Amino acid sequence: MRLRNIPAADEIIASNPLCIKEPANYQGSWHTVFQNDSPIHIEVGMGKGQFLLQLAQQNPDISYIGIEKYTSVLLRAIQKLESYTSPPDNIRFLCIDAESLTEVFAPNEISKIYLNFSDPWPKKRHARRRLTSGEFLSRYEQILAVDGMLEFKTDNKPLFEFSLEEVPNAGWKIIDYTYDLHHDSKMNAGNILTEYEEKFSSKGNPIYKLTASKLQ
Repeated sequence: MRLRNIPAADEIIASNPLCIKEPANYQGSWHTVFQNDSPIHIEVGMGKGQFLLQLAQQNPDISYIGIEKYTSVLLRAIQKLESYTSPPDNIRFLCIDAESLTEVFAPNEISKIYLNFSDPWPKKRHARRRLTSGEFLSRYEQILAVDGMLEFKTDNKPLFEFSLEEVPNAGWKIIDYTYDLHHDSKMNAGNILTEYEEKFSSKGNPIYKLTASKLQ
């Protein structure tokens, strides 16, 4: 799907205080941005922000960072946050590519990583670009705390099955998984729907989910 360019998106993001500029300067000291010692959770590829904004509202004792590389998409998340009567103050945004995660976060700095409806990159030659590829899992492993977790949701079955193989092959442990999240009472408990999840599930598409952790 081609993204529609939004005029002035770059300028608005650059001037927004919740969008952290030069994030590498905070590597190892992200707690100072939030001015607390709360666990830090990140969503890689946050889209329009519905998922992370609801999480931030529900969990004020956790600090959230939404990562999105497209300014026109990130702008929608900012606008959504600004529409709240009482916006959560425990969320920040980064406009970066996921490839630079290890340049932005220090080892063990992140407690949880969310991947929601990531680009499936269906061609085999593009497999390394998938956010659940061994290459990206290696990056997550460097920044994730010892007891940290990864959560992944998608409606793309080939990507999910690729992930079920790739995660243990990369030296991670799959904690749980389901091929039908919305009919799995255990894994669906407390589930927050993303914009894509609402769209796909309304069409009758099953939603796949896995949770994983680093092997200690």
